Amino acid sequence: MASLTRWTSLRKLQELQIIASSTMSRMVRQYVRQFGQRLVRRRGADTIKESDGLKIHLSATDLVFLGVGRNLGAGLYIVLGAVAKYVAGPAIVVSFLVAGLSSLLSRLCYVEFDARVPRSSSAYVCSYVTMGQLWAFVVGWNIILLFLIAIACTARAWRYAFDSLIGDHVSQKLEETVPLHAPYFLATDADFFALGLVLLLAVLLALRVPESAWVYRVFTGINLLVLSFIIISGFINGDPHNWKLTEQDYTLSTAVFSYSLGPPGAGGFVPFDFEGVVQGAATCFYAFVGFAAIATRERGDLNPQRSISLISLLMCFLAYFAVSGALTLMVPYYQIHHHSPLPEAFLHVGWGPARCVVAVGILCALTSSLLGDMFPMSRLIRAMAEDGLLFRGLARVYGHRKIPVVAIMSSGSLAGIMALLFEFSHIANLMAVASLLAYSMVSFSVLVLRYQPDQNLSKSEKTEEETETELVPVGSPLDSVPEAGTSNILKSLWFPTSTTPTRKSGQIVYRCAFLLVLLLSILSLVLAQWPRRVFSGDPVLTTVAVLLLLLITGVTAIIWRQPQSPSPLTFRVPALPVLPLVSIFVNLYLMMQMTSGAWILFGIWNAVGFAIYFGYGVRHSLEENNEPPASTSQTPD
Repeated sequence: MASLTRWTSLRKLQELQIIASSTMSRMVRQYVRQFGQRLVRRRGADTIKESDGLKIHLSATDLVFLGVGRNLGAGLYIVLGAVAKYVAGPAIVVSFLVAGLSSLLSRLCYVEFDARVPRSSSAYVCSYVTMGQLWAFVVGWNIILLFLIAIACTARAWRYAFDSLIGDHVSQKLEETVPLHAPYFLATDADFFALGLVLLLAVLLALRVPESAWVYRVFTGINLLVLSFIIISGFINGDPHNWKLTEQDYTLSTAVFSYSLGPPGAGGFVPFDFEGVVQGAATCFYAFVGFAAIATRERGDLNPQRSISLISLLMCFLAYFAVSGALTLMVPYYQIHHHSPLPEAFLHVGWGPARCVVAVGILCALTSSLLGDMFPMSRLIRAMAEDGLLFRGLARVYGHRKIPVVAIMSSGSLAGIMALLFEFSHIANLMAVASLLAYSMVSFSVLVLRYQPDQNLSKSEKTEEETETELVPVGSPLDSVPEAGTSNILKSLWFPTSTTPTRKSGQIVYRCAFLLVLLLSILSLVLAQWPRRVFSGDPVLTTVAVLLLLLITGVTAIIWRQPQSPSPLTFRVPALPVLPLVSIFVNLYLMMQMTSGAWILFGIWNAVGFAIYFGYGVRHSLEENNEPPASTSQTPD
């Protein structure tokens, strides 16, 4: 009897343990699902405010001037010389062509992405409305990094241009008084001049001193006149022999010139081979990231189909192509001055007075570029802070003009510190990584959204049932696929049951798109690390590359077979799914050319971002709390 009682008690205890374990498992699954729903929760399009779109009433001419002024900055006047001297040689013109095509593909995807949320052209807001909260945070966080680095690079370039006018006295003084004995990715001297310049412009911006269209018109007009002078006089003074230099020419130059020359390479037009052209294109992508700034203003009364930034992109590409050609014709690539290539080029050909004119034009161009970066960065930070994804204090505005002073001064201070401590070339590579990632995410979004069923983005029109089912975006990995036989699943991949997108077809595209990104990343890594072995017929690497191409082709065909949304848009990317995938592949391949130091810094930045998001943003976001944004306007005492 006692043994029976013990057996009964043991049985009950086991049942209780099973029940407790089952309950705990359900609670864990429910918590994980709810947490996942937070990460992919979308923002209603009817909650977008004018401040989210950063709406500023500018004419088409003003927008073109803004785009040109933003792009023709440090990328043209500093990066150009460094890439030509150390990476690509005269073939830098080809590097700019590759970078420009990559930027064009990304921009085409951005136009459709923008058209899906008509009231805002901020990539962050568009991502929040269409793809979800976590996706939007990653996009916004990396665009902030893009702006910060652009400001830091441009401030250092401004110092270099100013220094060339006064005989490098600033550089000599900084090296003597504040040298840095620090890791290689930091500058050799603390650039307090660049720090002061950034803080000064931040204060002026907070006071709304330079915020008018005529500032951009004047600076950009001067910039274009100087560029025209550089191009015309450069080709007049150019020597075609500089595109076919030999080892003998380099030996003679070493005997004549006392300052440090760049590496000779193999000579000719492509001295550093195909790898140099591709690495140069990756760095030159820095020069084409300016449409992120103009995109925050291309709004309201302009049809997205008339994309003003595409015109600016074309104008800037022609300028880069012509100036890089003129520079490498005037000066042998290994003699180009690293920090002040264009003014020193005129000194090299005996046009001393022109050197000063060019330096003044460069200062105007860089000032315009600095202001063009500070405007949208502060407003993006304010938008993310108002949504609760960044600290709410950053959203504070002051005065009747609602100036985001806290966002301006905090971001300006951070950009100034980066200009103070980091070497130009290292943070330029970091900027290229951030911009390529952000634009790849936009291309990915366009790819998957075209194949999703129509969705009403207005929260006010949703029923309670729709709201519950839309906590997870259509096609998200958190959705469960209905059980079906293997044959039915394979059949649905190639022969969809509907001519319009369904929940199931959207899930198929979503998963296939993620798989394609993984395959394209591996292929890009293989081609970037072992290009010669792949194309020379190495049995292992060539087989891997061929298999990856076959898998990519097969998965792309599955996506192509799925029905597309018939919803009318003001602009639709042609040749889906190929064009967005080509854009992603080119961007990933260029990212693989970046240095390990750039990737380390990029990883640190995003680790800090995820710590902020998961430690603060998830709990304080407006979508989580389901409350309207509190008024953050204050007036000075």
